[in-house]
Parts: sequence; structure tokens; C-alpha cells
Amino acid sequence: MNYIVGAFKPPCDISIAFSDASSRKQIAVKNDNGKVVMVPVFQSLETISGEVSVAPVPGKRVEHLGVKIELLGQIELYLDRGKFYDFTSLVRELDVPGEIYERKTYPFEFSTVEMPYESYNGTNVRLRYILKVTVSRNYMGMGSIVEYRDFCVRNYSPAPTINNSIKMCQAMEVGIEDCLHIEFEYSKSKYHLKDVIIGKIYFLLVRIKIKNMELEIRRRESTGAGASAYVETETLAKFELMDGAPVRGESIPVRLFLTPYELTPSYRNINNKFSIKYYLNLVLVDEEDRRYFKQQEITMYRLQETPQAS
Repeated sequence: MNYIVGAFKPPCDISIAFSDASSRKQIAVKNDNGKVVMVPVFQSLETISGEVSVAPVPGKRVEHLGVKIELLGQIELYLDRGKFYDFTSLVRELDVPGEIYERKTYPFEFSTVEMPYESYNGTNVRLRYILKVTVSRNYMGMGSIVEYRDFCVRNYSPAPTINNSIKMCQAMEVGIEDCLHIEFEYSKSKYHLKDVIIGKIYFLLVRIKIKNMELEIRRRESTGAGASAYVETETLAKFELMDGAPVRGESIPVRLFLTPYELTPSYRNINNKFSIKYYLNLVLVDEEDRRYFKQQEITMYRLQETPQAS
């Protein structure tokens, strides 16, 4: 779709094609109109190239002050919708001022582009990468013609060399001292997006009637800073660990596969705009439906997939 700054219908169609679109991995994302579209996936330091086509409406000619393409990395905070913060901005001039009478194709290339942050579309923030083509005009009040093309960035990390287990002994107080004492242990503190959470829950002291126990995966999205800071917590998964009352000394195993859930890596203070943290939240419910929580932060990362042998 063309976007025009001005009151006139654009006299040309602009299309943007990636040079390796047929062989590159594609994923589904929602565009600004809420429609699901397929976009190619890149990594940081890859070269992004392709062609831009400008096709005048039959019988029309396009007078312009130049044609350019930009590669932009942008952060949009939904509380400040419509305002974009550019953290990456590269420009290539495709044509000098002149006229276009028939379809014209321009090759473009951005070599080894540094794209440090992953694409992200959350509850209150979006980080996206786009190609933006502008046919500049300023004739008789006619505005520039602009076309956008989104693409996705995913960056991979090696497995951490240090990945300590999580072991905590916690007393869960519910109004009476020493009524519930548990110990939970997870095999590690850092997980890749297709990992398995393995652990155990030990009941050292039980003096209340527990009905069931769940393990939740929670994502905490923090945007802004100071007075404009906003935090949104979303429960992405619930997994029942136990149904029935535990007894002292009982051990409950934990085995939760992460593949079915839409997780992202943990993000720490991305461009001073937002952070994403993940937590394992242990929930116990008693017979009066009172709920007790114990929460532990974990780190998520994207591990490079190993090609399967044919």
C-alpha cells in the first residue's frame, strides 16, 4: 500500500522485493492494519539487498526530486503511539531529480548491517525494522510518495558457559508462623526458547490444606522511565504440578517444555526504552481458594538451531 503526504492520489505504485526472498526463512507478523503478512528473517551483520520498482499509472508521468530507500530500526511505545525512536538509520539514494514515464527498477544493497536488537511486538512496545522508499515531490503542493516493507531480525546466542542451578528454601507465610515451608530446585537458570524446565519441589513443612499447585511462566514488560514508567505482566503458560494435598517430605517433579509457547529472549534496557524479563511463578491453592506465590527470575536466549542430518 502506498502512503502519500498530500491530498492527491499517488500517480505510481512502488514495490520492494528482497533479492533472496524465495530461499530465506519467512515468519508471520501483523502489520499496521492488523493483517497477518509473511516477512523475511535476517540476523545482525547480514547484507540486505533487493530491488525497488516504481511504476507510473498508465498514461501518467511522475516528476520527482529524487528517489531514496532507508533502512530503519524503530521503537514505538504504545503509550506514545505515532512517535518512533530510530536507533538505526541508513540511506541509499536511488535516483536524481527527474521524470519517470514507465516502470523503473532500482537495485539496492545495505552491506553487513548492524542490527543489535531483535524484532519484538509486545503489549505496550514494538521494535521493528523496515525498508522505506520515498519518491520526493514538491510540485504544486503534491506530497512525497512513500512505501514501507517490514522484515524481522532474530539474533542467536551460544549456550552459556556458566549456567547455575536454582535452589531456594522458602517459607510461605499465610498468617500463622511456620505453616508451610518448601524448597524448590530447577536444573539451571538460563534457558533457550526450545528448552525444557526440569526441577523438583520439596515440602518440608505442611500445616495448611493445599488443594493443587501450578507452575506459571510470566513475562514482565517494562517501558519508559521515571514518572512515565509502565510495567505489564503477562502469564504465558500454566502447568499443573500437583492435584491433591501434599505431605511433609513429599517431592514433586517439574518437567515443562517451552516449545509450545511464544517466548522471546530476555531483553535488558533496550535502547533505554524497554526491558523484558521472564519468571517462573510457583502457585499453591488451598481448600479455601487462597493463592500463595513464589517467583524466580530466569534468563531466556535464542540458541542457533543445528541443521538436521539428512
